[in-house]
Amino acid sequence: MLYNWIKAAHVIFVIATMAGLMIYPRYKIHQLSSQPGEPLFETMKESAKRLKNIIMNPSIVLIWVFGGLMLWMHPALLSQPWMHVKLVLVTLISAMHGYFVGIGKRIDKGTSTITARKLRMLNEVPFVMMIGVVIMVIVRPF
Repeated sequence: MLYNWIKAAHVIFVIATMAGLMIYPRYKIHQLSSQPGEPLFETMKESAKRLKNIIMNPSIVLIWVFGGLMLWMHPALLSQPWMHVKLVLVTLISAMHGYFVGIGKRIDKGTSTITARKLRMLNEVPFVMMIGVVIMVIVRPF
């Protein structure tokens, strides 16, 4: 029963993280279309900061905590090839989280060289990786 509660919490924070990873770059794209000091720039900067601090950062930590607890409770999962692929994809998604936050900080400072077009393209990467994670967990193709 405890395992199911932990799994439910894990999924809840996965959803929160993925939502954050989909919207955070969009806020930064809007910032790139304006100048520091302009209302749009400052609004998107503040909105992205709140999203990062209230949802994204806590959620990514809790995903790893609850995921780690599930693996601790069922270590046999680590012998499954699908789990290895899932963990690689989750690590890459976590890296994208860090990359987006780093880009966001540079955009806030006005030192970013990333274009809105490139950021739009990068915005889709976590979603594609999440599709792989869901397939690994539900279909378990290996």
